[in-house]
Amino acid sequence: MILLGALIAVLAGCSLSPFYERPALPTAASYPGVTGAIRQATLDVEKIGWREFFTDAGLQELIARALENNRDLRIAMQRVEEARGLYGIQRADQFPSISAGAMASRTHVPADLSATGSAMTSDQYGATLNLSTWELDFWGRVRSLTAAALESYLATEEARRAVAISLIAQIANTYLLERELNEQIAIALQTLVTREDSYRIARRRYEVGYSSRLDAVQAETLLNQARAALTVLMRQQDLNRNALTVLVGVPFTDFETRPLSMIEPGFVREISAGLPSDLLINRPDVLAAEHQLKAANANIGAARAAFFPRIALTGNLGTASAELSGLFASGSSAWSFSPSLTLPIFDGGRNLANLDVSEARRNLAVADYERTIQRAFREVADALAERRWLKEQITAQQATLAAQTERARLAGLRYQNGAAPYLEVLDAERDRFLAEQSLVQVRRALLSGSVNLYAALGGGAGHKVQ
Repeated sequence: MILLGALIAVLAGCSLSPFYERPALPTAASYPGVTGAIRQATLDVEKIGWREFFTDAGLQELIARALENNRDLRIAMQRVEEARGLYGIQRADQFPSISAGAMASRTHVPADLSATGSAMTSDQYGATLNLSTWELDFWGRVRSLTAAALESYLATEEARRAVAISLIAQIANTYLLERELNEQIAIALQTLVTREDSYRIARRRYEVGYSSRLDAVQAETLLNQARAALTVLMRQQDLNRNALTVLVGVPFTDFETRPLSMIEPGFVREISAGLPSDLLINRPDVLAAEHQLKAANANIGAARAAFFPRIALTGNLGTASAELSGLFASGSSAWSFSPSLTLPIFDGGRNLANLDVSEARRNLAVADYERTIQRAFREVADALAERRWLKEQITAQQATLAAQTERARLAGLRYQNGAAPYLEVLDAERDRFLAEQSLVQVRRALLSGSVNLYAALGGGAGHKVQ
C-alpha cells in the first residue's frame, strides 16, 4: 500500500510538456548608431509612469480621462476577465467535483405488472454525496491544459497593458498635433493679415496707375493661397479633434488654443540614447507573445498525455430508505464506486495528428515571438533615428527660415525700388510661409519621436496604467 501511494505521488508529479527555454533574440546586441549602452537607462524607462514622463497638465488630464473611458481599453480589460474565467474553469478540472443531492419518489405498480399479482405503491428516499467523473492526472494532461490556460490569461493581461501604452502614445501624439495646428493656424492668420494689406496696396497702386494690373492679380493670388492654406489647417484641426474625442472616449469641447511653442520646454523627460536591445523583453507585447509560446509548449504536454491510459473515478456515498423517518437510521447507508480506465488502441491517427498540430502551433508561437522582438527592435531603432536626425533637421530648417525671411525682405525692397517684378516678391513670400510651417512640423515631430521612443521601450510597463 505504501509503495502504491508512493507510485501515485510520483506519477501525479509527472509532466510530458517539453522543457521551456526562451528563444535567443533575433536582433543585434545594440541599436544602429548607438554606442556605450547603459542598461540602467532602459530600466528607468520601464519604471517611469506616464505622469512622470509627461509634464504638461493638459495632456495628463486627457490621458487620465482616456484610461477611464476609452472603448478599446475597455474591450481589452474585458478580454482579461474572460481569460481569467476560462483559466478558472480549466483549473477546476484538477480537483474532484463533489455535489450533494436528495431525492424522493413514490411509485405505483398495477396488479397485472406486479410480481405479487397485487397493486403496489412504494416510496423511496435518499440523500447522497456524489463524486463526478474525476480524472487521476498521472500523465499531467489536465495540469498541462491548466498551465496553457494560465499562460493565455497572462498573455491577455500583457496585451491589455500594451493597449494602454499604445493609447497613451496616441493621446500624446494627437495632443501634440493639436498644438502644432494651433501654431500653424496662428502663422496662417498673421500671414493672411499681411497679404490682405499687400493686396490692398497693390490694388491701390494699380488704380492710380503706379503699377500694372498683373501686380494686383499676383497679390490677390498670394492672398487666396493664404486663405486656402488656412482652410486646410482648419479642416485638419477638426479631424484631429474628432480623433482625440474618440481616443478620450467621452465628448468634450474644451480644446486649448495654446501653440506648440508654449509646451515645448520640458514637455517630456529626456531618455538616454544608450540602450541595450535585450531589454525589449520587458515590453508588454513581447511578454504577451512569450506567454502564448509557453501556452503552446504546455499544450504539447497535453497532446502527449493523450497517448497514455486515462483513469477516472466516479462514485457516491449516502443513505437510502423506504421511509422518510428511516433515512438516517442504522443500516441505511448506500454507496457506489466506479473507477474506469480508458486505453487508446486505435483512433485513426487522431492523437498523432493532434500532437503534430500542437508542435506546429508551438513553432508558430516561436516565430511570432521572434517577429514581435524584431518589430519592437525596429520601433526603438526608428525612434532613436528620428530623434537624432530631427534635431539636425530643426537646425537646418531654422537656418532656411532665416534665409527665406531675409529673401522676402530684400525682394520687397527691390520691388519698391523698381528693380524686380512683383512675381519675385510672390515667390519669396510663398517660400517663407512654407518654411515657417515646415519648421513647426519638424518641431512637433521631434517631440513625437520622444513619445514614440518611450512607448517603444515599454515605458511605464512597470506601473499600473489603469
